Amino acid sequence: MLKNLRGLLKYRQLIQSMVARELKARYRGSVLGFFWSFINPLLLLLVYTFVFSYVLPARQPNLDPYALFLFCGILPWTWFSSSILESANVLISGGNLIKKVMFPAEVLPFVTVLANMVHFFLGLPILVGFLIYYRAPLQASELAWFPVVVLVQLVLTLGLALIVSALTVHFRDLKDILSNLVTFWFFATPIIYSMQDAPALAKRFLNGNPFTHLAISYQEILFYQGDFGHWKWLLALGAGSVALFLAGYYLFDRLRDTFAEEV
Repeated sequence: MLKNLRGLLKYRQLIQSMVARELKARYRGSVLGFFWSFINPLLLLLVYTFVFSYVLPARQPNLDPYALFLFCGILPWTWFSSSILESANVLISGGNLIKKVMFPAEVLPFVTVLANMVHFFLGLPILVGFLIYYRAPLQASELAWFPVVVLVQLVLTLGLALIVSALTVHFRDLKDILSNLVTFWFFATPIIYSMQDAPALAKRFLNGNPFTHLAISYQEILFYQGDFGHWKWLLALGAGSVALFLAGYYLFDRLRDTFAEEV
């Protein structure tokens, strides 16, 4: 496994070219093209802001401006959920590549996650615009943690993508299960509500959700004023994410010889 993992460095040019191809293919034939990377999260933000500001307006004053609070969680969640859902089908749709003897199958879930990460970065200018508009009092000491949060999310997402992509080849029903699980996962994460507002019993459950600590980290860095107090949780999640990635790669490596037969 470690030999194959080290061999990924040899395929970095392949991964880069496939990510670029994936990004171009996603909006091929579209009038707005890459502008959808800005428009999609913005439209999603407008929908949730309308629903939870006007249809279901009950919330705590500590979440104002609510649109900014919401966007701090929606943007990274979109990267995460899209990567997991697309990874469920990536090996099946890439069956022609997998059947080639020398093609490294793990490249496909990597490309999926990295392509969605690019969309995440393309959506950041909108978040920056919101921060400027609402004159958010950002601190350099807190912003220094932002790349760490992104790195932890990347490792966590890659680990889950490897597991999901490998298992879906053998259990096709997993795709349908995941679509419902991800919806539940969204509402089980403090994105549209604050962790502080959750009932005490629910907080125990939410603390077991790894994306809870990513969402809170983004919120504390970009929305709340004060020191970044969630750093211990973030570092613990980072260690767990590395372990999950290694476990995911081990599972993927054990199953790789069966992919060509099943896709």
